[in-house]
Amino acid sequence: MAKAGIHPTWYPEAKVICNGEVVAVVGSTKPELHVDVWSGNHPFYTGTQKLIDTEGRVERFLRKYGMSDDRANG
Repeated sequence: MAKAGIHPTWYPEAKVICNGEVVAVVGSTKPELHVDVWSGNHPFYTGTQKLIDTEGRVERFLRKYGMSDDRANG
């Protein structure tokens, strides 16, 4: 089927490693795959996604467009 001598070596049980821990076993042309993010720690899949308000960007946006609660209290 495949032409001899032109294809890379296939590793049917390559380890996917995240933070020093084997998280999956897949087929690959490399024996080990080191990843930073996988479905087990990605916020989309874990449901732990957080809105990070750095430097008060949300409050600044609300003030800029007159949507802050300051008017209601004053």
